[in-house]
Amino acid sequence: MRLYFFIKIGRMEVKERYKEWYFQSDYDLETAIDMLKTGRNVYCIFMCHLSLEKALKGLFYKRFEEYPSKSHSLIYFIDKIELEIPDDFYEFLYMLNKISVPTRYPDDLRKLFAEYTKERTESILNKTREVQLWIKQQ
Repeated sequence: MRLYFFIKIGRMEVKERYKEWYFQSDYDLETAIDMLKTGRNVYCIFMCHLSLEKALKGLFYKRFEEYPSKSHSLIYFIDKIELEIPDDFYEFLYMLNKISVPTRYPDDLRKLFAEYTKERTESILNKTREVQLWIKQQ
């Protein structure tokens, strides 16, 4: 009887595991906010990407109840989930996906400092908040 209790609890936890992905997505978004406050714009953008990656992985888990691939591609997950996404969100995710590699492994970090001003980074962060909320509502 005790074993049955643990199995049943374990199954419920598995069904709810997408919530852990969403929790981590929120945590990464908060980290992005902190990075912007301290002027670490490149890391802010990296954390925006990571936040949306985890939100999409959470949605993938919620829909299919299986672990998502270890891919970092936001577009890959949109396709896998067959997510009908507003055009402006898709364009944003496409752009963020494209800049994620240079922010993760920059060839010239100083060039990124100039490219991602506080204003541009803040705009990326704000759009990330909007898209993340939308993903979690699906």
